[in-house]
Amino acid sequence: MELKEKIIEEIKKIYDPEIPVNIYELGLIYDIEVNKKKVKIKMTLTTPNCPVAESLPKDVKDSAMQVEGIEEVDLELVWDPPWTKDMMSDAAKLELNL
Repeated sequence: MELKEKIIEEIKKIYDPEIPVNIYELGLIYDIEVNKKKVKIKMTLTTPNCPVAESLPKDVKDSAMQVEGIEEVDLELVWDPPWTKDMMSDAAKLELNL
């Protein structure tokens, strides 16, 4: 399994506190780049005022660091493009009856 897939598996263990779907299926992770032992993750939140704005990026960073072989995680929080329900996976939409 590739490092990127392992990172995605770890990120899928993190759930948005307001929506019972993991943040990967929600579409909050925009990009994951793996370059040897470094990972660059671009993510967003459902809203800039999200109650977990402080802790969620740290959780993502910590979970990526759990992957064997990863030594550095550069996490960038972006607001462009803004998150919409359209970014959710089909599985997440089914889960929420959308």
